[in-house]
Amino acid sequence: MKIQAKSILASRIVKLVVEAPKIAAKAQPGHFVVVRVNERAERIPLTIADFDRAKGTVTLIIQEVGKSTALINQMEPGDSFLDILGPLGAPYPIEKVGTVVGVAGGLGAAPLYPKVKALYEAGNKVIVILGAQRKELLILMDELKAVSHELIIATDDGSYGIKGLVTEPLRQVLDREKVDEVIAIGPVPMMDACVKVTKERDLKTVVSLNAIMVDGTGMCGGCRVTVGGESKFCCVDGPSFDGLKVDFAELRQRQRYYKEQEQQAYHQCQCGTGGCQCHAK
Repeated sequence: MKIQAKSILASRIVKLVVEAPKIAAKAQPGHFVVVRVNERAERIPLTIADFDRAKGTVTLIIQEVGKSTALINQMEPGDSFLDILGPLGAPYPIEKVGTVVGVAGGLGAAPLYPKVKALYEAGNKVIVILGAQRKELLILMDELKAVSHELIIATDDGSYGIKGLVTEPLRQVLDREKVDEVIAIGPVPMMDACVKVTKERDLKTVVSLNAIMVDGTGMCGGCRVTVGGESKFCCVDGPSFDGLKVDFAELRQRQRYYKEQEQQAYHQCQCGTGGCQCHAK
């Protein structure tokens, strides 16, 4: 589980290429892993953003939002995770459906990339809409451009591409194209907004949900979401779901459950200052 390469994609966003041959051998678009840095660290789920079966590696993209992700982003090539569990989740079905629009908001580019890459290679016409708050937070632009027939960029502040939210270019594409499927991945409000646009046209829309997760194998029930009036687990039934059936209001509420505790842990942690025990063996 040794880190082979590290690169900084944007402020507080890091890409790690990790040696994990058994996981790479079975990884599919849509899969994720659960990682643990050491015995004191919590277990957190991370999307498999890419994989190389020949080299036996998986690519993880991590945004620093709390104590655990801060700890991971301090790791360097040669460092190792204590354990990585995976591949987990249900793989995304790759079929030739026609024209697919992929919409990514911020870090959503990471889970979107392997899906649109596989759909592109399967012969679909792929249009990608990539959004972020500002230019400096856009990631994987070159990678997404290489696996799409058209790449549209939108930033909230207009510092790059179209000024505004991703929903506006999504409407424009749907007005001019016969689209067979939309994949929207990003913050919950962004996915909810995209679904509102596609629901008007009763268009198949897939979202990737990031509900709070503990074990990642369906035992704890912590990642429950309501889809079509039924309880589903993100870890075993997802993370991909029919966006038209997701209860986004409930999901937003559940995402806030431990926000205060997460912020306290992050601010109390002294990683990098010499006083933290996070790295203790």
